[in-house]
Amino acid sequence: MNKQRNTVSVLFMLFSILFCVCLIAANLFATKQIALGSISLTGGLLIFPVSYIVNDCVCEVWGYRKARLLIWTGFAMNFFFVIMGALCDIIPPAPYYENAAGFHGVFGLAPRVALASFCAFLVGSFLNAYVRSRMKIASKGRNFSARAVVSTIVGECADSVIFFPLALGGVIPTEALPELMFWQVVLKTAYEIVVLPLTIRVVAFLKRHEQSDVYDEGVNYSVWKIFNI
Repeated sequence: MNKQRNTVSVLFMLFSILFCVCLIAANLFATKQIALGSISLTGGLLIFPVSYIVNDCVCEVWGYRKARLLIWTGFAMNFFFVIMGALCDIIPPAPYYENAAGFHGVFGLAPRVALASFCAFLVGSFLNAYVRSRMKIASKGRNFSARAVVSTIVGECADSVIFFPLALGGVIPTEALPELMFWQVVLKTAYEIVVLPLTIRVVAFLKRHEQSDVYDEGVNYSVWKIFNI
């Protein structure tokens, strides 16, 4: 057994915690639709793109195997949170508790949002990691910015096409869905581009600190080999 390959660093652990927090918060924020001028969006836009940036950093520094572990860890923690929230929602409130309707307004929709998010997240995140990994090999590690943007566009497109019909179909007007999906992809990608200078510096620091710059030559891209890290 390659002990070094089958361990994780403190920084990887911290990035994993941030990743999980972003996913859980994005599911809650997504229960509210917000307006930026004439553009309708979900509150998840505020934080969900951070999960893609973390995914980019992990895949770039530690490789696809660690990214696969990160994605499944995020999925498991998100699932646990949603199940506990739904259980809390269905338990009758205390007689003096006056915010049951507000709590249900968030967690009553959260299971449906979470189911849609689970499907969209897995597809989008794995596509993001796969595209970034393949582009890194093809470019011999050059053009980090292009890899970051292209992989985000692919992942976000898949995420939005799956998430919004499943999560919000019947909740908001059907004719509003295409515009909502379009602006989510555009703004999340713009988010990635705006913070790209910071992402580049974070990746450079991680590579120096971890002494790691993995190229996924010969890696098995199966999403099921969770513990092959």
